Amino acid sequence: QVQVVESGGGLVQAGGSLSVSCAASGPMIFNYYTMAWFRQSPGAEREFVGGTWWGGGSSYYSDSVKGRFTVSKDNAKNTVDLRMNNLKPEDTATYYCALATATLNGGQMPESSRYNIWGQGTQVAVSS
Repeated sequence: QVQVVESGGGLVQAGGSLSVSCAASGPMIFNYYTMAWFRQSPGAEREFVGGTWWGGGSSYYSDSVKGRFTVSKDNAKNTVDLRMNNLKPEDTATYYCALATATLNGGQMPESSRYNIWGQGTQVAVSS
């Protein structure tokens, strides 16, 4: 059974930076699996942040974070990391790691229903 677990997060001032990591474990994790980060703030729907493939390659982002956030595969740690720069109060949310046991293209990555494995989430709070 493949599982994903988030780590990192915390409280940071506006304009600051923070990283969260997603570790995937299980009997077999294929390079073609899609990994993504979503976030959800109270009263709002879950929102796509960015995604890539377990084997690495291009990354895709929502317009709200493009240019500030980076999704990347760390082969040494075997994680997919989300680096968040120039954080804003509106970035405050619970951040979830999601895994799809399929290759999703950039247009499909934002569709949360395509992901079958989710982490428990990690809190990110940005103070003004």
